[in-house]
Amino acid sequence: MAIVRPVVRATMIVPGALRPAFFRAVPRRTRMSSLPASASRRHVHTRAIRVDAYARDDGLWDLEAALVDTKSRDFPLATGIRKAGEPVHEMRVTLTIDTQLNVVDARARSDATPYPGYCETIAADYRKLIGLNLRQDFRRHVREKLGGTLGCSHLTELTSVLPTAAIQAFAGEVFKTRDAAGDDHHRTQEKPWQLDRCHALRSDGPAVARYYPRWYRAQHKTHKSN
Repeated sequence: MAIVRPVVRATMIVPGALRPAFFRAVPRRTRMSSLPASASRRHVHTRAIRVDAYARDDGLWDLEAALVDTKSRDFPLATGIRKAGEPVHEMRVTLTIDTQLNVVDARARSDATPYPGYCETIAADYRKLIGLNLRQDFRRHVREKLGGTLGCSHLTELTSVLPTAAIQAFAGEVFKTRDAAGDDHHRTQEKPWQLDRCHALRSDGPAVARYYPRWYRAQHKTHKSN
């Protein structure tokens, strides 16, 4: 059995006493402050998503994703009352991937559902994710294989965070980020992979001009003739 070591975790924190057990060990400094409220309000619902990435000794990687929904009050379901703070949904998806982002194994399970005995029976179908690539239309292929009545809406939604989580896990481990703090990106002929993947790191933007001057491309303005 492969030994794994934690590399990166991307976490959304559940507030207060409603946090499920697997969130409680997250250091206080990682908690996000709420934006200023425009009116008086009461807390009703929390959806928490967490992804942990592990580098395995066999060269593969495990991505473990969890989704938890909790209510601030007792919540009536067709199957009975779900007490405040008890998960309405607690879903998990684990993908094993190689360094090319190919899915070589997939597992899913539902530990808490609104309809026990029914919702969790679809978990085995998530092995259909095997063979997909996280960077090659992954979300579209997931919808085709597991969208709507072909899957669990929450498990399928949870898979959508995995491509970017994998990229974050690979940064500095599999992908060389070549930030300006090092010399690599000054010598290499290969454009840093993170450029032109978001508005901040567009090739004609001020961040690239400052941190990646070699790869900066000034935007050419066109002048209309009268």
